[in-house]
Amino acid sequence: MAMSLHAIAPKPESPPSTPSPEATPTVPPEMSQPPQPPPDGGAKVVIAYPVQPNSNSGQSIIQVATFPISLKFEEVVYKVKVEHKGWPSCWGGRWSSREKTILNGVSGMVCPGEILAMLGPSGSGKTTLLTALGGRLSGKLSGKITYNGQPFSGSVKRRTGFVAQDDVLYPHLTVLETLFFTALLRLPGSITRDEKLRHVEGVIAELGLGHCRNSMIGGPLFRGISGGEKKRVSIGQEMIINPSLLLLDEPTSGLDSTTAQKIINTVKKLAAGGRTIVTTIHQPSSRLYHTFDKVVLLSEGSPIYYGPASTALDYFSSVGFSTSMTVNPADLLLDLANGLGPDPKNPIEQHGDSMEQEKKSVREALLSAYDKNISTRLKAELCTVDVNSYTFLKGHDRKRSRQWCTSWWHQFQVLLQRGLRERRFESFNRLRIFQVISVAVLGGLLWWHTPTSHIADRIALLFFFSVFWGFYPLYNAVFTFPQERRMLLKERNSGMYHLSSYFISRTVGDLPLELALPTAFVFIIYWMGGLKPDPATFILSLLIVLYSVLVSQSLGLAFGAILMDVKQATTLASVTTLVFLIAGGYYIQQIPAFIVWLKYLSYSYYCYRLLLGVQYGEDDRYECSPGQFCLVRDFAPVKAVGMNNLWLDVFIMGLMLVGYRLLAYFALHRVLR
Repeated sequence: MAMSLHAIAPKPESPPSTPSPEATPTVPPEMSQPPQPPPDGGAKVVIAYPVQPNSNSGQSIIQVATFPISLKFEEVVYKVKVEHKGWPSCWGGRWSSREKTILNGVSGMVCPGEILAMLGPSGSGKTTLLTALGGRLSGKLSGKITYNGQPFSGSVKRRTGFVAQDDVLYPHLTVLETLFFTALLRLPGSITRDEKLRHVEGVIAELGLGHCRNSMIGGPLFRGISGGEKKRVSIGQEMIINPSLLLLDEPTSGLDSTTAQKIINTVKKLAAGGRTIVTTIHQPSSRLYHTFDKVVLLSEGSPIYYGPASTALDYFSSVGFSTSMTVNPADLLLDLANGLGPDPKNPIEQHGDSMEQEKKSVREALLSAYDKNISTRLKAELCTVDVNSYTFLKGHDRKRSRQWCTSWWHQFQVLLQRGLRERRFESFNRLRIFQVISVAVLGGLLWWHTPTSHIADRIALLFFFSVFWGFYPLYNAVFTFPQERRMLLKERNSGMYHLSSYFISRTVGDLPLELALPTAFVFIIYWMGGLKPDPATFILSLLIVLYSVLVSQSLGLAFGAILMDVKQATTLASVTTLVFLIAGGYYIQQIPAFIVWLKYLSYSYYCYRLLLGVQYGEDDRYECSPGQFCLVRDFAPVKAVGMNNLWLDVFIMGLMLVGYRLLAYFALHRVLR
């Protein structure tokens, strides 16, 4: 039976309806402008589905898509190399690799105003195909993916919204803050801050998030908004930019049927604004299934159906896979994709081999039917469909494709403000403050007013300064980038900001806590320990400790950025701190010549030397025995490290500070490329 693929053709042109006057102020001007014809008199923009006035409210922000996108994908093939170690490899054998096909000849088209659902069992390639359509897939990808007949570009990227399966959101931000910071980063600078705020309020109202607008998102350690509300926030982040193409990866996963229906209804309203919607969905209810315009059904990476959702059952009946029961169409489609016939035999009566053989036979029959009934006709129709009905304003598009929506300085300011708000509970939490203050007080009691004659105890206190504030910031900084990796990938893939603006804002935002706690620590233990009671010496000692804190933090950032794994980074940090502790110049005065270079890698060593240098002068003496005074510089532990060339130590620590941070930046750049 020949199947009609009429869903491939664009919807007939309809004049867009005029939105209500009350709705106009809620949308920034640039996003509410109706599409204009190209200046060269070319094909005009066609709106597939005009926006219908919202009967419930005059404040709908779901407006007509200004640049509708018609998406075509032809014979998409994606392969990856899978490496594995054979048995002989345990004794020096080689790694062997083979190519695994994830996608195999997938084709289709979705026009503005339509929702294309990609169905299939887990591992069938749905998310991979969605990622490829979003221009986010690297590797061996072949085939042709076009947007209004053009390849993927920066302009398409800015008009594409991508909602991942997992909701990657900052837990300590409220719903309003999350969406507002997104608007500040993703909307052009030509739109005022007040207009962006009004637009965000409109998105919140449209998504039904008004009751939780000031509630925190929540995370693993504390309760926040519900899963369905988080999903709507994720969709709202993409609605902010008024996308022409919206890609959603299993938006109903883990939600109850009522919440899932609300999500899909929102998506349907977005499609009604002339947007092109593509979504993966694992096991939709019958009610959800009937909201889709088209369906692509995948089985082990190969398509076994493409066409209107409403005719899928008729198609499979025509090729010999009809069912005698009334079933949810999605359930039948997923059974077929898994190789199960509509009326399978009792699995108890079947052996494992025969069941697998039957699944293989069903898949082969479905693939053969697809090639015979759909594939050839689909290729022909993809070639004949005119996508020029949906055109960008190309001159304007090329001009903007080379630009970011906002300036570097604006990105830095917004990211800094967002980072401070997100970490306002984490940074100055009571546990960290108690930890530092208690160690300072305990140390002050142990070194309480140490006499000047107890030179060993006094330099031990200085070494404790260099060790504690050489290692404490290192372990805290190790967590920074691994914990934010998913957020970085999400926002960088969306083109929200320069990596440099994020990196600098993150490091600057960490300074208040990183400098406040050591300042309090030094202030307490310095005077309790009875060190040199001179304000200038105290200030210099404090500056040296803060300098060491910044270097230590830089090394931690580098470890985290290079490894991007908390366990591996903390393990490396533990080994490093142990080496720096032993080679720091206090425990071992005479290090063997072949390994003496280790101490020159330790910033704790330079910090220790600087603290000694400001605490004692070249001619300072101490009471080495009753009535006898000796030079401090001749005391064995001090003589081993020396107190000369202090400016060289400052310079070397400066090189470490800059070098470690540059290393962290380029490691981040490599990971996020």
